[in-house]
Amino acid sequence: MRTSIATVSLSGSLTEKLTAAARAGFDGVEIFENDLLASPLTPEEVRARCADLGLTIDLYQPMRDIEAVPADEFARNLRRARAKFAVMNRLGADTVLVCSSVSPLAVDDDALAAGQLARLADLAQDFGVRVAYEALAWGRHVSTYDHAWRIVETAGHPALGTCLDSFHILSRGSDPKAIGDIPGEKIFFLQLADAPLPAMDVLQWSRHHRRFPGQGGFDVAGLLRHVLRAGYDGPLSLEVFNDVFRQAEAGPTAVDARRSLLVLQEEVGLGALPPPVVPTGVAFAELVTPDAEPVTSLLGALGFARTARHRSKPVDLWERGEARVLVNTGPATLPHARRGPGGGTAADGTRLAAVGLESPDPAGAARRAEALLTPVLPRRRADGDAPLDAVSAPDGTELFLCATNRPQLPDWRADFTDLPGIAAARDGVRIDHLSLTQPWHHFDEAVLFHRAVLGLDAQESVDVADPYGLLRSRAVSTADGAVRIPLTVGAAPGDDTAHARHIALGTPDVVAAARRFTEAGGRLLPIPANYYDDLAARYEFTDAELATYRELGILYDRDAHGVFRHCYTRTVGRVFIELVQRDGGYQGYGAANAPVRLAAQHTAR
Repeated sequence: MRTSIATVSLSGSLTEKLTAAARAGFDGVEIFENDLLASPLTPEEVRARCADLGLTIDLYQPMRDIEAVPADEFARNLRRARAKFAVMNRLGADTVLVCSSVSPLAVDDDALAAGQLARLADLAQDFGVRVAYEALAWGRHVSTYDHAWRIVETAGHPALGTCLDSFHILSRGSDPKAIGDIPGEKIFFLQLADAPLPAMDVLQWSRHHRRFPGQGGFDVAGLLRHVLRAGYDGPLSLEVFNDVFRQAEAGPTAVDARRSLLVLQEEVGLGALPPPVVPTGVAFAELVTPDAEPVTSLLGALGFARTARHRSKPVDLWERGEARVLVNTGPATLPHARRGPGGGTAADGTRLAAVGLESPDPAGAARRAEALLTPVLPRRRADGDAPLDAVSAPDGTELFLCATNRPQLPDWRADFTDLPGIAAARDGVRIDHLSLTQPWHHFDEAVLFHRAVLGLDAQESVDVADPYGLLRSRAVSTADGAVRIPLTVGAAPGDDTAHARHIALGTPDVVAAARRFTEAGGRLLPIPANYYDDLAARYEFTDAELATYRELGILYDRDAHGVFRHCYTRTVGRVFIELVQRDGGYQGYGAANAPVRLAAQHTAR
């Protein structure tokens, strides 16, 4: 019997996955859509590559949220499907996987689902494509294989069959005996996987993935209130089983644990901490580098001007609009060495080492940090230097508590001497967000730190596909978005070393900003053409608009609030710049585009 493997099961670029499958002796592959979208190869080139390797393309997957939806939504789905089928023809794939819908628009109507799947199969048949319908274990209305088969049988279309997946069947405890009642010719595809038994889930969760209060999603404070109202007056004791904590240093972990209890007691009214002082903006981002030329060339092409020089340290201030970047070329130090502003650089190349946060009360923010076991860092000050306090985040990033042009408060800007005759453009550019890659064993600690010490709100954690695995990301921000910091970590020790940090610059017109950058000699990250083919299938653009996005490598996303357009510079050392345009109150960070960006950066490296 022939063998096949889904490209999503393997790490690396699509080319690397195909080569690995062929070398292992597989006869064919399932092409996972994200792998194609992130590949610089055209569908025709992927088809030729598979042929050269002796691989057939047995399935293209997945197509989601198609059936049992309102007529206008289904019309959009057919438009999307037509584009997918055209891509499949270019690939030479003749079977597509359609997952049972998880869309909130889907209704519990088997007749409607069967009718719409039959119409989808009609369209597929015009392209020489078959549709394999699969029940996701978490499908909104269709979650078992026998239910999916009843819908396929009702539809009665020759180009519509079912896909059987061992995980989705066995994870729900379904009896596979009834598979024998399905005609063999209507089983269009079989996917096999194993997994721990369901009885192990909570046990594994308990023994390996517990976290300290405030780092997860449980309402620990609500529980504690009930306990206290019952009259409990004993100790608050932590019992946390966590593989990460067991591999990290005991000292920092104990500090993190104690901090979590201090915050928990604050939430329930036990004990008093200095109140949180929420930052109001980003004063500056500091890049440290052993070689200023690549950094200053990048900033210059982005329209920044070198406006000032530190009075006593090799640090230059670059400005554009409201965005400020410090470029530090001091003597090399260890990456996480404690230092004062301008105190040194890392030997491993350019990196984002410090952030200045605008604070309405820097002294109060420092008191809050110290009460939560985050001491103010020692700083070497020259005569006349501003008394600027900084604390160290768990990953070693220095966070300076700043006041810029604020009466009666020390101004860090006073440490710099203006360069004569140079003025920065005042055009609305600002620092939109700062993406900080975290060491794998500090991720949960970092979330709690930014929430508790800085008073930022934490959003839900998301997983982002990378060519070599998954990245976990969780953003912290102020309520008004004045400070946004996505925190990202790899899935295992060492994963963080491959991923650069970046500064996102907000601009009112990302297309104009990208053009100015390229005209000034800057290089934007190229994005595969497959991404734009898919974008055109998902959204409607004018030909000129889509051509502009292709030309400049601009990515596109939208949420319930608005639209997000963004593009990326090439990486310098371990830093790159993102240009972003938020319209209509868009809240996110373009996470849907992250797999394509990460793959493009991998290709560029």
